[in-house]
Amino acid sequence: QVLLVESGGGLAQPGGSLRLSCAGSSFTLNYYPIAWFRQAPGKEREGVSCISVNDNNTYYADSVKGRFTISRDNAKNTVYLQMNSLKPEDTAVYYCAAAYIDYYCSPHEFKSTSYNYWGQGTQVTVSS
Repeated sequence: QVLLVESGGGLAQPGGSLRLSCAGSSFTLNYYPIAWFRQAPGKEREGVSCISVNDNNTYYADSVKGRFTISRDNAKNTVYLQMNSLKPEDTAVYYCAAAYIDYYCSPHEFKSTSYNYWGQGTQVTVSS
């Protein structure tokens, strides 16, 4: 049973942009804080950004702050990650995930182990 479906990955040049989408499949994203994580080969999965349910508060990892923007479109049951000024070190598989409570979308609690539902991932490659 697939609940979260990512799309929008691909190849981009350094300095370019991509927009990732996370759509709910028989799963209403409006009710959950949603996060993006990424995992590069040989590295641990790291949190990129999350958006809360209440007030749509957002959090970004320092490595992407000012370049990435997370947003929700409740009418489309979709969360987006707009990625600008891409760098080669952004190359990774990107996953969206949902947690049960907003507590896990905060600087000190933003961990992959706190998220309960995961998509299958989408590859982002930044290379010239």
